[in-house]
Amino acid sequence: MASTTEGNKSLKGNLSAVPTVAHPTAKEASEVAANIKYHAQYSPHFMPLKFDPEQAFYATAESVQYFLIQEPDAALGNGGLGRLASCFLDSMATLNLPAWGYGLRYRYGLFKQRITKEGQQESAEDWLEKFSPWEIVRHDVIYPVRFYGRVEISASGQRKLVDAEQIQALAYDVPIPGYGTKNTISLRLWEAKASAQDFNLYAFNEGQYENAAHLHSKAQQICAVLYPGDATEEGKLLRLKQQFFLCSASLQDIIARFKERRHDSEHIVWSDFPNKVAIQMNDTHPTLAIPELMRILMDQEGLGWDEAWAVTSRTIAYTNHTVLPEALEKWAVALIAKLLPRHMEIIVEINKRFLEMIRSSQPNMESRLNNMCIIDDSNPHKSVVRMANLCVVSSHTVNGVALLHSNILKDELFQDYFSLWPEKFQNKTNGITPRRWLRFCSPKLSAIITKWLKTSLWVTNLDLLSGLRQFADNSELHSEWASAKMANKVRLAHYILQVTGVKINPNSLFDIQIKRIHEYKRQLLNILGAIYRYKKLKEMSSEERKNVVPRTVMLGGKAFATYTQAKRIVKLVNDVGAVVNNDPDIGDLLKVVFIPNYNVSVAEIVIPGSELSQHISTAGMEASGTSNMKFALNGCLIIGTLDGANVEIREEIGEDNFFLFGAQAHDVPKLRREREQGQFVPDPRFEEAKQFVKSRAFGDYDYTPLLDSLEGNTGYGRGDYFLVGYDFPSYMEAQSRVDDAYKNAKKWIKMSILSTAGSGKFSSDRTISQYAKDIWNIKECRVP
Repeated sequence: MASTTEGNKSLKGNLSAVPTVAHPTAKEASEVAANIKYHAQYSPHFMPLKFDPEQAFYATAESVQYFLIQEPDAALGNGGLGRLASCFLDSMATLNLPAWGYGLRYRYGLFKQRITKEGQQESAEDWLEKFSPWEIVRHDVIYPVRFYGRVEISASGQRKLVDAEQIQALAYDVPIPGYGTKNTISLRLWEAKASAQDFNLYAFNEGQYENAAHLHSKAQQICAVLYPGDATEEGKLLRLKQQFFLCSASLQDIIARFKERRHDSEHIVWSDFPNKVAIQMNDTHPTLAIPELMRILMDQEGLGWDEAWAVTSRTIAYTNHTVLPEALEKWAVALIAKLLPRHMEIIVEINKRFLEMIRSSQPNMESRLNNMCIIDDSNPHKSVVRMANLCVVSSHTVNGVALLHSNILKDELFQDYFSLWPEKFQNKTNGITPRRWLRFCSPKLSAIITKWLKTSLWVTNLDLLSGLRQFADNSELHSEWASAKMANKVRLAHYILQVTGVKINPNSLFDIQIKRIHEYKRQLLNILGAIYRYKKLKEMSSEERKNVVPRTVMLGGKAFATYTQAKRIVKLVNDVGAVVNNDPDIGDLLKVVFIPNYNVSVAEIVIPGSELSQHISTAGMEASGTSNMKFALNGCLIIGTLDGANVEIREEIGEDNFFLFGAQAHDVPKLRREREQGQFVPDPRFEEAKQFVKSRAFGDYDYTPLLDSLEGNTGYGRGDYFLVGYDFPSYMEAQSRVDDAYKNAKKWIKMSILSTAGSGKFSSDRTISQYAKDIWNIKECRVP
């Protein structure tokens, strides 16, 4: 009470010095204070109670704090790719680049994850239940998007889509401010809606309520959920609708702004369009931008095929983000023809002309056409469009997102195209924004970095972090670094207690794997390692346990709602935690925690509090990864395979500061063949961990289907395709090296400092600068 009184006295004393003046464009704190005092005195009629000045200050502070805490994450993405896009937008704004982002305004997102005894439960995201404070609805920016219908050919040969279903795309702009610059760009999100004319008032008054609003209901479905289930044809149609809706609305918007920038008297020179516009397709989901741009140029703007193709192929570039077969989309020809008949015609023509070009100019490649063709009709009853092939054929540049990944594209996935167009292929290693992923989420560590570098310019020039290397052995820096890391661990421990009810020891080693749950990311390897550790702890004497490094193993991430094996992994983690965390013999020596509903806000707490991070995907299967960069930047050490950006991170931070294990990418095909031939001999520790699960030590749930994926040599869902068993012994040995290193606190802190010091390359500012220079051909455009 005394301190509160003193605070009030201090506030009242200071208030007399604050002028009662309005500052509509307040920038300084004194101007903000003057505004609050002004409105407290002169605007009482806006509120039911009169506020004294000090009450106004407190009310303002509390309301700001409340809304900052209450604001939910935008449910616009599924995982790392969405978070990467956010980093890219931040960098484009900070680098003063004339660039925008486009997306869909998903009302219910992917899903909100809740963990129960049954495992993962999904419910709709509610981020728009109240409102989003940052978005600006643009009722003046609306475009028609058409589905179905039929193609009508005029006497002159002009094609036109008629009898189509028309949905409106309404723009919502989310401002993305740059750091330390006046520049603000936009993320433009599209919402689907039907017009008033599409509401059948007669049917409604006849009691046919659903029929009356039929098109309105179909429009709402488009932006309802990210990645709707596609087991049915209706689900597939909805996904295809979403993709086309994004592409069509965005292209119409881009073209409209291109036209606005010419004088009324000027003729549109379409050959200049690629000089003014660059379109980057992130993965294959926006592939329909290719036939849609061709359609607009030919059917609406009157260009011939050759001219339209020249514009399209000079405008569009393609980033491949995955080598997973299920993510390299293939759409049934019949499905596209049904939903987008005109676009299917264009795709057929692109494929036809491409094959003719190969046969006439590269007759030696005739035997490769089955792999290179866009339309695969090897099964005449189920012809499909290979979207990745369409992207490569139609784009002026194709890039991977890490050096290893880009080499796999050139040497394996797109090998034939690379031999045809070697100049088309580039690498652009991903990056993350240091503003959010260090400066904002770890302010104490950021202050220490600024102090020792004697500048805060590292926030926009991350290469300056290398200056920390010269202090890596400094005891004073060690002390400050350890203090900041411990503060972040305490904050994380408090969060874990709050959301899971599990009390964890901040003095234990915080071992974390947070990412989308997938078999190739091998959360199963992680939890089997934790199971083996638990079993060995149970077998130790109390004296032997005194030499054990206490460890808290944390996993988090969402398993796709229909991905049964991934959901089994989530349940196994929680079942193991339920036993381990309540074992009085083990206590704080081991905890296993599943962090629910992983998203950006959770990551901002988890990543700064981490000490060891697991990036353990099967080599050659992770395109890049970006959470590995976030962890490394925050001084967290990595245990991982030579996969994705891990390769470059290890090179930058130093091999001695990275806990490496596992097969390399070039060995994986041979190891799979050897497995099929029955040559694999499992490590006894691996068998012991599996058998411990089978013994029902972690409950009565039947994990046989999950463990069967690790058994046998061949067959669907068998044969250990992701090499969990092969890598298990080297994984456990790497974990032993982790324990040994952690026992030496001075060595561990030095490694942590060197991890941060070596992370300069992984700024998204560097990545975006390379895109701007090498692919988009744009330069900064500062706001005056």
